[in-house]
Amino acid sequence: MIEHNGDVEKCQRAIIQHRHPFIEWARPPQPSGVDKANAMPSPRILRTHLPTQLLPPSFWENNCKFLYVARNAKDCMVSYYHFQRMNQMLPDPGTWEEYFETFISGKVGWGSWYDHVKGWWEIKDRYQILFLFYEDMKQDPKHEIQKVMQFMGKNLDETVLDKIVQETSFEKMKENPMVNRSTVPKSILDQSISPFMRKGTVGDWKNHFTVAQNERFNEIYKQKMEGSSINFTEL
Repeated sequence: MIEHNGDVEKCQRAIIQHRHPFIEWARPPQPSGVDKANAMPSPRILRTHLPTQLLPPSFWENNCKFLYVARNAKDCMVSYYHFQRMNQMLPDPGTWEEYFETFISGKVGWGSWYDHVKGWWEIKDRYQILFLFYEDMKQDPKHEIQKVMQFMGKNLDETVLDKIVQETSFEKMKENPMVNRSTVPKSILDQSISPFMRKGTVGDWKNHFTVAQNERFNEIYKQKMEGSSINFTEL
């Protein structure tokens, strides 16, 4: 929406998967994310979940701009658990207790949460990286959208900004078929198990973690994140 100056019509011309190719997506006979990216004119906005060490070297060499969104580990675990339950392309997560062990040991798609977040945090000042926190986006969306706008070199007026805040709210996006993945077949994403856009809140981990799990997680977190200056507000 920032790229299209808040033009809702332009943003509704295609589903989000086509507008912003997911570069590691490869599922023949569909075109891969890389094929889609290659077919797009510049400037392109691409999506990835890759950790820094797996990103194509050209991204660093060409001094691309990166928006990295980090979410506190506990909410991330809960969100990923429900996503894995409904995503038919991923292994069954098992029970919550089983998945808790899987997540803390880093045996999930795209690897360990700790390594991923630390990897991007440590290089954020060496490249054009705007490091954002999900919790800040929920608390003050306008402020975070302004940061993204400035980072993109855009200058939009207050009215357009307010419109973007409204259109990109979780509630609005959840109802938007261009965003909510309702166009994806049930054989890939079974939203009868769990919606793709589920709650979008901060602190939902409190409804899942037992006291014992929370204590154990805090110990592991302290150990894994030792030496890092990154600080999450909700843990």
